[in-house]
Formats: sequence, C-alpha cells, structure tokens
Amino acid sequence: MLTLVTVGYGESGVNVVFIHDTEQNLRAAAYLVNTLPGYDSGDTLTTLEDFDAYLVQNPYTGLIHRDEDELAALRAIRPRLRRLWEVDREQAVPLVNEMLRDGEALPRLMKHDGIDWHIHATSDDAPLPTRVLVEAAMAFVDVIRADQYDRIRVCTADDCDSVYVDYSKNGSKRYCDTGNCGNRMNVNAYRRRKARETA
Repeated sequence: MLTLVTVGYGESGVNVVFIHDTEQNLRAAAYLVNTLPGYDSGDTLTTLEDFDAYLVQNPYTGLIHRDEDELAALRAIRPRLRRLWEVDREQAVPLVNEMLRDGEALPRLMKHDGIDWHIHATSDDAPLPTRVLVEAAMAFVDVIRADQYDRIRVCTADDCDSVYVDYSKNGSKRYCDTGNCGNRMNVNAYRRRKARETA
C-alpha cells in the first residue's frame, strides 16, 4: 500500500510529499498532460522524437513498441488525465476508478532497477498507454487517500494552463515549471508597480 510520507528531501534535493513511485507517476502524468496544446504552445507530442523525449524523462519498464500506433494511443489518453486536474477530490474518484477498471488493474509488489518494493498494477506486456493510465490512476489513489488533492493544480499564470503537482512543504506553489511562469509573473508584477509609480 502506498502512503503519504513525511515531507523531507528527495534525490533532487527538493521537498517531497509522496513516496518515490507515486511522485514519479504524478510527474509523468503532468508531463503527458502538458504536451496537449495550450495557451502558449501547440501539441508537443506529435512525433516519435517527442515520444522518445517523453520516455527519457519518464522511463517505463515492460514492452514498448515506440511506433506510430503506440504514439497515437498515448496521445489519446491525455484528455482523460487532464480531467484529473479539472476536478476536486470527490469528482476525481469515479474518474480514477474508471481508469483502473479500464486498465484491468491488478496491483502487485515489484522490486527492480534499484527501486525498493513498489506497486505495479498492470502486466509488463500490457500496452504502454494502459500502463501509463493505470500507474497515473494508482498515484491519484494515493493523493485522494492522503487528502492532498489541493496539491493537484493548474498554473495560475494568466497566459498558461499547464498542470503540476505542488510538492512544496507548505503547499504554496502557484506556478508550473514548464514555462518559467513564476519568474515571468514576478517581472510582470514589477513592471506594473513601476508603471503605477511613474504615472
């Protein structure tokens, strides 16, 4: 069973809230959602090179074909994942349950590649998009059970709709990391203040 752990410092030196595999699957889900067309960018998961970049950042074990059909199937699950950032904790439950049901999830403990015991919920030869969807759903199970859904956020920058998970200790993160939004919004606020002062 995956559980919320005390906030500490992970391998990257940043505050972490969830155990390794939960955080990894949440990051992979956010990355995939953020490939959808948004305010400031087009679709960034259209080629096999984009697919490879996703897998470099979010490695998965098991069977991976890396072909056009698999890419198309991966692209097709993005709206389902995006929906998890558009609902609250209660509304997320049926979405997560549906993902687990559709993926025929059957959780089991695994240990590999230097990673201690963790849960895999599909077979290693299940289609990659099914594994991605189910692993994301399992991560959201942890978020829901730990009552940490307020950490599932959409960037508050006025020109960005990227998603992220707030891993900060005090839960105060407001901007995503995909478009340097925090710095950009701070610069914009500074310019507005200066403009008012000189007006």
